[in-house]
Amino acid sequence: MANYKPDLSCQSKFIPIDFSQQIIPGTFEYALAHIVDNHLDLSGFEQWYCNDKGGAAAYSPSVMLKIILFGYSRGFISSRRIANACETNITFMSLSGDVQPHYTSIAAFVARMKDQIEPLFTQVLMICDKEGLIGRHMFAIDGCKIKSNASKEYSGTFEELKRKEVKLRKASQRILARHQAQDGMSGDEVSHDLKQKAKLDNSASKISEFMATHQEKLGSRGKPVKSNITDNDSAKMTTSKGTIQGYNGIAINDDRHQIILQAQTWGSVGEQQTLKPAIEQLHHQLEKLGTPNAFETAKFTADSGFHSEANLEYIATTGLDSYIADTQFRSRNPLFKTSETYHTAQEKRRLKRSKGRPRLFTRESFHFDPTTNTCVCPAGKPLWRQSAGIITDGRSYSRFTGYLKDCRVCPLQRQCMRKPPKSTGRQVQFLTNLAQNISHSDRMKVKIDSSIGRRQYSKRLGAIEPIFGNITVNKGMNKFTLRGQDKVNTQWQMYCLVHNIEKLRSRLH
Repeated sequence: MANYKPDLSCQSKFIPIDFSQQIIPGTFEYALAHIVDNHLDLSGFEQWYCNDKGGAAAYSPSVMLKIILFGYSRGFISSRRIANACETNITFMSLSGDVQPHYTSIAAFVARMKDQIEPLFTQVLMICDKEGLIGRHMFAIDGCKIKSNASKEYSGTFEELKRKEVKLRKASQRILARHQAQDGMSGDEVSHDLKQKAKLDNSASKISEFMATHQEKLGSRGKPVKSNITDNDSAKMTTSKGTIQGYNGIAINDDRHQIILQAQTWGSVGEQQTLKPAIEQLHHQLEKLGTPNAFETAKFTADSGFHSEANLEYIATTGLDSYIADTQFRSRNPLFKTSETYHTAQEKRRLKRSKGRPRLFTRESFHFDPTTNTCVCPAGKPLWRQSAGIITDGRSYSRFTGYLKDCRVCPLQRQCMRKPPKSTGRQVQFLTNLAQNISHSDRMKVKIDSSIGRRQYSKRLGAIEPIFGNITVNKGMNKFTLRGQDKVNTQWQMYCLVHNIEKLRSRLH
């Protein structure tokens, strides 16, 4: 029988440790320590401390930055896990100089970095630029929806929150009524019910206090949108894995080595509304890097989430050679017209959205005669012109409406309308004066449908998407632990800082 040496992996052992030998060149921790110790100006942190003449010594900002960013790179986004690692992990001990900050000190440090993170982010970008990692040939923008430290259950419009408060108070009253009707309940049952009642009352009071101290949030169209009691800056967002309460982390990167140049989080704001401020921040960042004229030669790509007439009009003023897809971009692609896989997937998504209802007639199903300005429906019935000269996104439309007497008895009603008509027939509108209504969206469609446009836009996927996979999956930075727009924005920029420093890992020795 073979004779093997014993496995002593579970045995403790006292050995001499040289912390300086634990940080090996070529690793992320070496690049992090080298950048923080030799390249970053941390003088901005000195205003935090007034203990030169009295009080306890503070933890060095360089130490805090190293252990926090290294913790983030290992998926330790909780301050408790980082604090524990400083006591048990040899790499954390080497980076911290064998000091063990309390988790409250770590959390407070991150929460206060609102004014310090921007200069640090720019300084790291300068190092990346010096190492030749920023090409300035193409920039790409996209967003990544990440969970926030907020309860999805306590999210809703003020009307929905009021109904929830009433529901909680009724549940509390039912517990009280049961107690009054059953005096012979055991002590354990009484204690459990009292705890449950206190919990319900506390939740109802939080809702009432929140509604009394906050104004209802309104959307871009002036309609109420969902607020959240635990983090009102966050928002409910639909993702491929379900609905989350979180923030949309927007980033713009350079396609040469996927360096992130701009990063910011947004809560209750549509993705279209983030484009202009993101571009402005990118231009400001390029000015700091000494190349404010990069927009004159660079290309810019974005997906359909950023497409709008207002955004395209703004992009036209920046000088960027932009390629921004619209929602119908793929359907116009000749490669997808014959793809059974694409059409099958599209039909599955349509059935899911429409809950199995049949496909409705689109505008293309109606016959519009621009010469006589008349319209006929698929059933052969004429529609009357309800209004003309409707201006939308700078374009003029004519709206036609079906006669109610025709629509009520139409055999194609289920294919034409979602619900049986009550007060009006089917409505459809058509673009008029085509030659005089060429919008920025129309120009972009022509540009992006060209062979050059499709080739340039195809580079977007390989430029921007991998950075979100690296941050959320490889590094495990898939949740925000802080609350509030400013604090979450700081943490998102620190996540992006980890990504950029990793790109410098093989460049610093």
